Formats: sequence, structure tokens, C-alpha cells
Amino acid sequence: MTAPAAPRAVILQIGPLMPALDATLREHHEVLPAQALNAGAPLANAADAARATAVVTSAPVGVPAAWLPQLSALKVVSSFGVGLDQLPLADCRARGLPVGYTPDVLNDCVADLAMGLLLDGARRIAAADRFVRRGDWLQGRFPLATKVSGKRLGIVGLGRIGQAVARRAAGFDMDIAYTKRSPAEGVNWRHEPSLLALAQWADFLVLTVAGGADTRHLIDAGVLRALGPHGLLVNVARGSVVDQSALIACLHSGELGGAALDVFDDEPRVPQALIDMEQVVLAPHMASGTRDTRQAMADLTLANLRAGLAGEPLPSPTP
Repeated sequence: MTAPAAPRAVILQIGPLMPALDATLREHHEVLPAQALNAGAPLANAADAARATAVVTSAPVGVPAAWLPQLSALKVVSSFGVGLDQLPLADCRARGLPVGYTPDVLNDCVADLAMGLLLDGARRIAAADRFVRRGDWLQGRFPLATKVSGKRLGIVGLGRIGQAVARRAAGFDMDIAYTKRSPAEGVNWRHEPSLLALAQWADFLVLTVAGGADTRHLIDAGVLRALGPHGLLVNVARGSVVDQSALIACLHSGELGGAALDVFDDEPRVPQALIDMEQVVLAPHMASGTRDTRQAMADLTLANLRAGLAGEPLPSPTP
């Protein structure tokens, strides 16, 4: 006699995910879709949500804390991404609810893009491409740009991604320093306790620090002015880390030389002022956006989900 099939777990999926991950979830589980459009409002499908034993979400979307009381059967939250600022970690810990995320597998791609943005911002590669396409080369030479090799690189937040950026910058013979609360263990790069001093020293300032309330507008007008009229800001962290209004003002006034940005305050809406500036490089939050890395992130999201549903330790729990 054939044993009955195990019941399918009920998964609350908040927001869109990559199509292959969507398909795998639907193949193996009962999936309840939800959109976190109004984080303060209760879940519209509250009756169904009470059956959910897991939540699968992504770092930009997270889980509204107001929804947790309705998710009474929840065993695990599995998030696709590394950002933690949209996850109600304190509330989950209070319930003993494990939360998984996908660090490490995206370090290389994010660091690669950070260096790509730095090179583009300094050497003005995208601007030069537009120059050629417009036919402007027929009228004269492209303006001189900024050398990268041998310059001074400041890194804000020397975690996994920050260290990967530093290793790449070492290949350009750059002088590297970083700031964080305390010196990182096992590295030889110079620790600078003062963010303002780091900005004053650096030619390029790369942001790899975590988002959230503790780092909101960490990069303010004072830091941007310290980086100066020949300095370049590179942000592959979170849009909230930079005071975007101050950034626009400093770029417009010439107090900051340029910016290369993968993240913004209100994605995907980018201020027209940034779009209009030739000294700004813009990317659509694509740092981890390679087929290789996104598949690795999806695999880890599913591994965290499976472990949580089985009551086992997660392969990659949030700190």
C-alpha cells in the first residue's frame, strides 16, 4: 500500500522573486502571494495567512512587522538577499522564529560592480559611450578623466563585501583605508575611526555598509563636502545610507566631484536631477544581478526554507 504524500507546506510569498524560484516554490508548496504595499496595514488574506508555516520574501521588500501577529503558524522566514533593514528581526527573535538570508554567495558580484562603477565614474566610460553615439567626437576630443591606479580608496563598512572590494582595489595598486566601529580582524588595510577624516583623505569613497536606522543618512553633506570637488562617491549599499538631497545639492554646487550609484532612496524612482547630471553614473540596483549569483541566492533561500520547515538549524541564519 502506497504511503500518503506529505502535505504541502503553505508559504506566504511577499513580493516578486526570480521566475525559477517562483516556479520551484509553486511546484513543491501551496503559495499565497502577498504584496507589501502598505506595511502598516493588515494582510488582506488574513484567514489564509494564518495557515502559512513559512514566509519567503526578498531583502528590498522584507516582512511588515504588523503582519507577524496574523502569521500564527509561522516556522521560518527565508529572505532572498542580504539586506536586513526590512526584516522585523527583533520581533522574530522574540517569537523564537528563525530568519534566513543569503550572504557570501553575492560578495564577488557586488564587489565587481562596485569596482565597475568606480572605474566608470572616474574614467567616465558611460559618458564617453554617449559622446561617441551622439557624434560629438566629430566635433572634438572627449574631456580628460581621472586616473584610478595608485589613488586613495576609502571603504565605509569593511564586511564581506567591503573586503572583496579592497582585494580588487589592491590589484590597482590603490592605497586603502576603511572605517567601521572597530578594526577588522585579519586585514592589513588601515583602520580610520573617523568617517569624516576618511572622506577628507580619500579620492574615492565606496559604501558597503548595512542599511537600517543606524546608518540612515550616514553620508551627509559634511561627508560629501569632505570628499570634495574631485572626489567620487560609489554606493552599492542601500539608498538610505546617503542623504540623497544633500548629494544632489553637493553635486550641483560642485562641492562633490561625482557619484556612481546602484541604489536610491525610492527605487525604482530616481530623481531627475541625478539623471540629468553627466558626472553621475546610474545603475538599477543590479549589483548581485548575474545568472550565477542569483541562482546561488535562490538555492540558499530554498535551503533555509527547507531547514526551517523541518525544524532544523538554518544553513544561513541572520545575525
